[in-house]
Amino acid sequence: MERALKVLKRYFGYSSFREGQYVIIENILKGRDVFGVLPTGGGKSICYQVPAVLMQGVTIVISPLISLMKDQVDSINSIGIPAAYINSTLKMDAIREIIDGGVIGRYKLIYIAPERLESEYCVRLLKTLDIAQVAIDEAHCVSQWGHDFRPSYRFIFSFVESLKRRPVVTAFTATATQQVRGDSVALLGLTNPFTYLGGFNRDNLLINIHKEVDKLEFIKDFLRDNPEQSGIIYCATRKEVDSLYEYLRERGFSIGKYHGGLRDQEKEKFQDDFLFERFYVMVATNAFGMGIDKSNVRFIIHFSIPKNLESYYQEIGRGGRDGENCWCHLLYSREDIPRQEYIINTSSSISRREIEIRKLQAIVDFCETKRCYRNFILSYFGDNDARDYCNNCSNCLSNDELRDITIEAQKILSCVYRTRERFGISVLIDILRGYSGAKIIENKLNELSTYGIMKDYSSRFIKDIISSMIEEGYVNLKQGTYSMLKLNEKSIKILKGKEKAILRLKNSAIEVVEDEILFKKLRILRKNMAEKDGVKPYIIFSDASLIEIANFKPRSREELLSIRGVGEKKLQRYGEFILNLINDHVTR
Repeated sequence: MERALKVLKRYFGYSSFREGQYVIIENILKGRDVFGVLPTGGGKSICYQVPAVLMQGVTIVISPLISLMKDQVDSINSIGIPAAYINSTLKMDAIREIIDGGVIGRYKLIYIAPERLESEYCVRLLKTLDIAQVAIDEAHCVSQWGHDFRPSYRFIFSFVESLKRRPVVTAFTATATQQVRGDSVALLGLTNPFTYLGGFNRDNLLINIHKEVDKLEFIKDFLRDNPEQSGIIYCATRKEVDSLYEYLRERGFSIGKYHGGLRDQEKEKFQDDFLFERFYVMVATNAFGMGIDKSNVRFIIHFSIPKNLESYYQEIGRGGRDGENCWCHLLYSREDIPRQEYIINTSSSISRREIEIRKLQAIVDFCETKRCYRNFILSYFGDNDARDYCNNCSNCLSNDELRDITIEAQKILSCVYRTRERFGISVLIDILRGYSGAKIIENKLNELSTYGIMKDYSSRFIKDIISSMIEEGYVNLKQGTYSMLKLNEKSIKILKGKEKAILRLKNSAIEVVEDEILFKKLRILRKNMAEKDGVKPYIIFSDASLIEIANFKPRSREELLSIRGVGEKKLQRYGEFILNLINDHVTR
């Protein structure tokens, strides 16, 4: 391994290997197949490039990203390691010239697109080379359970088997579940591979999910508060990129854009300007960032929900590669889900759709969870060392409180039962709040016993409870839908009073204040009473209690006592003042 360290220092300028690189390279040089899982930015390429320099023969690198191949090869050539690439942009004469160069030892690495292995002629040319190693980048693409399935990856196994002398086969990925890892090893035909799981955790990625916010206002304010900070804003479609780019440009922000619809010259200029910090912010589809070696990306914003957790974690992994913190903001709205469904249904084969829909459901669950976001992701990828709390994601840092909402849950579940599980969440909320819209009347839903039984609750509060109930398994979503509820065993236990529903709800969003004027009056009254009693205002009543009082407007001592946070002692001490204030407010 002393030779490997010399190569690392001479060509790459590093004095020591990162965690995992040493043991992977050691096994490759011993002639053993390798399957390596390293986080984005974890130095996967060095794992096969260093052995390539030391091995007799050429290393074939199979890479799925044609658009980045030239950059990858230019980068490695610039440090003195001879390399070339073969993809569909080259004419046959150029391909033959590269193969001839490989035969005489001109190149240590030749990058090829997996689609080239579907060509018998190209495979015949490759077989004339003395191949020491076949290195497979983005190895998860071979698995139909992976998030970027590429059928052409299935040709790798037969290609390796057709060679006169079997080379070392190495495969690398940053995002693969346990199922995908096992599938990939089998389909690539790895022989007794040394498997390295580098862990998926990166503590410097600060994960924040923002639900139902004004997205344009959020981004505008964020960019103004963080000038001269490098960042990427990911959008779901080219149209969304163009629209956001124009919106921000019109408001004076110096930014770039990147998507597959731009001309090569445009993409290259925007990319170079971003890397050389002629501007700091790039608005892009997920086509941007793969293979981009910019270490000081300080924020990643997702304008809408990505198609799956693998893509999301790969994309935020492009931030903070220097080890410093990177703020990761996902602007989540349930209205974004149908668009992702449409993309899946129009761009995926029938056999892939079910897999893609399940993966979409996983990221919806992630966005709506009350758990630690980091714990959710690491558990998804099978990282058994995931802590329950990371204390630096927006869930861990929120002011959530545990609440017994058994009565509210029973009302909601009863409504699901009485509607025979036929309607989505928005209709259920309308029934519970006693809304008399056309759909309610047409289906005679206003005749149900659950009609209007939660009229004193805000729509947002009921929606928040339902989301939490889904997350905790108190009720299921019907398969293939994102809003139709289905009762389960836990639901029945709650309905029968055999189990309580204890949920974690956000203090700051427990309920929307529907009567802002009364809420402000209550806060003034609380402040005056606190000064009189010499205590802090929140000791008398929390904001959550005042919101509920403002929304429910209790008119008697019994009704006031039913408010959360109002006990006998507080009723006796402050009840008369509260009731007088409400009565005065209502009668004016």
